[in-house]
Amino acid sequence: MVEVVWTARSLNDINQIAEYIAKDSFTYAAGVVERIFSLEKLIKKTPEFGRVVPEFNNKKIREIISGNYRVVYRITDLQIQILTVHHGARLLTKRKIK
Repeated sequence: MVEVVWTARSLNDINQIAEYIAKDSFTYAAGVVERIFSLEKLIKKTPEFGRVVPEFNNKKIREIISGNYRVVYRITDLQIQILTVHHGARLLTKRKIK
């Protein structure tokens, strides 16, 4: 089975999201983080479930929407890399997924 790897960038993104939301509600922040991490099982089981990221139009770079956030990942032969967790209202740049 393919390994799912959370990149340092994606973990940092999640940490920043949690810190921002926790300013208003620690409980809500914890729920958002839990939902994001729970996507790992779905991605691992069915990697092509997520839609192709429109900004890149590359079938190996996909995303799943979780609330207001886009969980962007890359499918390779050996692993699935969670590249970033990005607010859905913002466009992605190539720099953001490297």
